[in-house]
This record gives sequence, C-alpha cells and structure tokens, in this order.
Amino acid sequence: MDTELLEKPKVQEKAERLRDLILHNDEVNTFDFVIDTLVDICGHNPLQAEQCAHIVHHNGKCGVKKGSYDDLQPLRQALLDKGLSATID
Repeated sequence: MDTELLEKPKVQEKAERLRDLILHNDEVNTFDFVIDTLVDICGHNPLQAEQCAHIVHHNGKCGVKKGSYDDLQPLRQALLDKGLSATID
C-alpha cells in the first residue's frame, strides 16, 4: 500500500493590523452633537459616547473605534461629513 502525502493547501491570510479611529477635539461642535454622532455613526451607546466626548474635550483626542482600515474608513468619512475631525491611526 502506497501512502500518499497529502499537502494541505496553504491559506494566505493577511493578518490585518487593527487600527484606531481617533476623534479630535474642536471648538465648534457641542457635546450633544458629538454624542449623538458617535451613537449614530459608531454604534456607541449614549454613556460610551458621552465618555468619549469628555475624553476628547480634556485630552484633545480619543480612540472611538477599533478595526481594520477598510472598516474604519467609511466611519471616518461619515464623521468628517458631519463636521467632526477624525483620523485613523
């Protein structure tokens, strides 16, 4: 009996680095607007959104979401479209 070695197909999985969607402070938008926007766009619950708004206000920025660049880019664009300042790090 010949035993054939079956080679498992190699799966090339590109380990995608998790990135942070960073919201930056501005002097234009109100707390309520920022909170509502984080709830609507990022899926935060109101308490989480409020905490992020306070962190942004006091520290100048806050990571509001983690994910791949491809997942975060539409969220970043939506934040920008609402007049907020956001980057992906």
